[in-house]
Amino acid sequence: MKKRNQIWIACRAAFPHTLPILAGFIFLGIAYGIYMNSLGFNAIYPIIMSFAIFAGSMEFVAANFLLGAFNPLNALFCTLMVNARHLFYGISMLDKYRGTGKKKFYLIYGMCDESFSINCTAHIPKNVDKGWFMFFVTLLNHSYWVIGAAIGGIFGSLVKFNTEGLDFVMTALFVVIFIEQWMKEKRHFSALAGLGLSAATLMIFGGNDFMIPAMLAILGVLTAFRKPLEKVEVAA
Repeated sequence: MKKRNQIWIACRAAFPHTLPILAGFIFLGIAYGIYMNSLGFNAIYPIIMSFAIFAGSMEFVAANFLLGAFNPLNALFCTLMVNARHLFYGISMLDKYRGTGKKKFYLIYGMCDESFSINCTAHIPKNVDKGWFMFFVTLLNHSYWVIGAAIGGIFGSLVKFNTEGLDFVMTALFVVIFIEQWMKEKRHFSALAGLGLSAATLMIFGGNDFMIPAMLAILGVLTAFRKPLEKVEVAA
């Protein structure tokens, strides 16, 4: 009974953090389901793909792979390029996921940009189990995406409108998350470092190639200044 209460408390604590993701994922998931329907796929395709792949941008790309010639190597390299940022997310979450038991497997599998942002920066109450909190953040976000894709896939044939520009929902969602975290933090070294290094690599490498250099630069700077930042955080 005590464990059940602990799980329920963690679920209730995690849910409010995922509300901005709910709005974005449901809307964009519906767009994805409609897009798959427009390509001639049955609703079961976006449902299974959203559940198994759970990588929004890659799922849109995968839809076109299904229509083309079978080329697994091309799919592999494209997936690595599109989702290379997850390598850096995973490295930065090694400490966070330590001690979460068997839940770690799902936390790794279900980690996306939004779940990473919440689990990395959320202030978890002392009475809430860290592992279960991060588990429910990941599970809820995963569920929102699957539900949205299911709605779009099932009812996509009934809706006829121009879906161009719907992918901007994800950009807007990231802006909201960034603003929320900025307001929570007293010191903004991490945010400013991320903005500055991203802008610098954008000017050097251009819009198509700056993502990986930016992530490497951010990872390097935050790793180099990790101990001073932790001391400042503890002092605050």
